[in-house]
Amino acid sequence: MKNFRDLKVWEKGHRLTLKVYESTARFPPEEIYGLKSQMRRASVSIPTNIAEGCGRNTDAELARFLEIAMGSASELEYLVLLAKDLNIFNNEASEILTGMTVETKQMLSSLIKRLRSKT
Repeated sequence: MKNFRDLKVWEKGHRLTLKVYESTARFPPEEIYGLKSQMRRASVSIPTNIAEGCGRNTDAELARFLEIAMGSASELEYLVLLAKDLNIFNNEASEILTGMTVETKQMLSSLIKRLRSKT
């Protein structure tokens, strides 16, 4: 069992989630149960799955939860693009969130590869 707070990828995912909450706070009211909610759920899923994986007994189980986090990060990456194309996000907000998401995905990928090579 690992402490999720010791993982830099968890920290990155947590900061990404905080940024998503900040960035979606000004979404139009009609998106409260749509895109806003979906983006927040996808972002929260990233550090949540990292934390849950750390509570498991094996590296293989941790890797499985990191892969779930990777799926949520990919979902978020698309949702940011959609918000930009719908003119809810401006270019700057989109670039910041996309950059943070891509960095998180790269970190997840590296950790997954490291864990898989151990088994």
